[in-house]
Amino acid sequence: IRSYFKLKVILNLYLILFTSYTIFHRFIGKLQALSSTIEPHICEQISLVPAQKNYCDNHPKIMVRVRDGAQTAISECQFQFKNDRWNCSTADKRQVFGKVLQRGSREAAFAHAITSAAVTYEVTRACSRGHLIECSCDGRKRGSSKDNTGKFEWGGCSDDVQFGMSVAEEFIDANEIAQHDGRAIMNLHNNRAGRKTVKAFKKRKCKCHGATDTCPLRTCWEELDEFRLTGNYLKRKYDGAVRVTVRQGSREMTLHTTVSSHKPPTKRDLVYLEDSPNYCIRSEATGIFRSLGTSGRECNLTSKGIDGCALLCCGRGHDTSRVTRTRKCNCRFHFCCEIRCKLCTETLDVYTCK
Repeated sequence: IRSYFKLKVILNLYLILFTSYTIFHRFIGKLQALSSTIEPHICEQISLVPAQKNYCDNHPKIMVRVRDGAQTAISECQFQFKNDRWNCSTADKRQVFGKVLQRGSREAAFAHAITSAAVTYEVTRACSRGHLIECSCDGRKRGSSKDNTGKFEWGGCSDDVQFGMSVAEEFIDANEIAQHDGRAIMNLHNNRAGRKTVKAFKKRKCKCHGATDTCPLRTCWEELDEFRLTGNYLKRKYDGAVRVTVRQGSREMTLHTTVSSHKPPTKRDLVYLEDSPNYCIRSEATGIFRSLGTSGRECNLTSKGIDGCALLCCGRGHDTSRVTRTRKCNCRFHFCCEIRCKLCTETLDVYTCK
């Protein structure tokens, strides 16, 4: 019975994912509760556009990495917006990014970019770790090369980010391509921006062979840097996102800025179609916008930024309460290899928005 129930939950979640681009984020919110495996025949029991159905049939194991990417996207989004009025939470806890994403807003732009980026990242890392039979290391990184330090040989296991990008593009973009309207064009642009950002944060790592002082031979490989760098970059792009409209051309629909003096958005810029709604007030209406608002959110009394009580509380004021908290402290490393901490108790004032 438990197996049947788990499979039923999985089927329902996948059905939610592929029915529309906005409902995709409701699926992400529930993925965290899934097991680490997915039934091979699940592709036959869910509604997919033809391109997605074909991919799912041929690569069911990659769906596990899509789930990992969804979890990474949720975590990173909530980290990046933890001090903002919109903090990746809604009145409906089943929808991490929320119905607010039905608007073509900055928040929708970030959510699509971070999701596409996270799927790219997790698939790429799974390839290098040997978790997928469809891929491994980047086979193009072979032979000799040169950098500022001198010559080196490509070796080790370079991350095949191109494969990760192709998975995210083929699978996530498929439903947008099927829609082909203004919002789909916006989403496709932001999906691509997320993938390209991951690719930009590669780092070269090298190992020296022979005498360490002379290093006669270096073996190098490329790997993706920590995903936090991608999140930081996309958050900056969110802050400077470009408002655009969709122009219907003779052959295709293209984005252009709403202000003629502004330069067209680059491939790694985030774009949006509509202004963001007001996140100050809680709304549980069944319409287009649902939000927790900022009431009850903890704020920083001394900060003048968005996390400060003046801005985060939207002028409603704040309450002060005296609380006692326990946290880890005085952590020390013990050979080998353990970190031991003490538990410290402190009493402090906590400020929350009215």
